[in-house]
Amino acid sequence: MDTSISDSPCDACDVVTVPTRQGLEAVDILRRGAGEGMGSVLHDDGCDTLGFLVPPGTAAAWDVPGSTCTETDGRGLRVVPAPEPPVEGSDWLLPPGEADLATDPAVLRAALGEAARLIRAADSCR
Repeated sequence: MDTSISDSPCDACDVVTVPTRQGLEAVDILRRGAGEGMGSVLHDDGCDTLGFLVPPGTAAAWDVPGSTCTETDGRGLRVVPAPEPPVEGSDWLLPPGEADLATDPAVLRAALGEAARLIRAADSCR
C-alpha cells in the first residue's frame, strides 16, 4: 500500500498494514467486541492488504509478525473525515465517521494475534 501523504488538513496517523485475510478477520474480531478502540481501515485497490490507522508513534514499537507499521515519513498520515481516502491506490473499508479515527495499538495487536490463530486453525483442518 502506497503511504504517500495527501495535502488534506487533519489528524496524523501511522498505518499498520496486514494481508487482507488476516485484516478482515481482525476487523470481525474488533467489531464483535465492544467496538472500543476500532479505528478507520483502508484497503488497497488490489485487495491484497488492509491498512489500520493507528496513533502517530506506533511504528517505533510495532513488532507484530506478518504486519508492518509505516511511520509515513515521520510526519504521520493525514486523514480527513471525508469520503476521499488519504492514500493513493486505496479506498475505505471503515471510513472516519463510522469508526474512531485510529485503532488502539494494543487492541489491534490482540485482534491480529487472534486472527492469525483462527487462520492457522482453519488451514490445518483442510
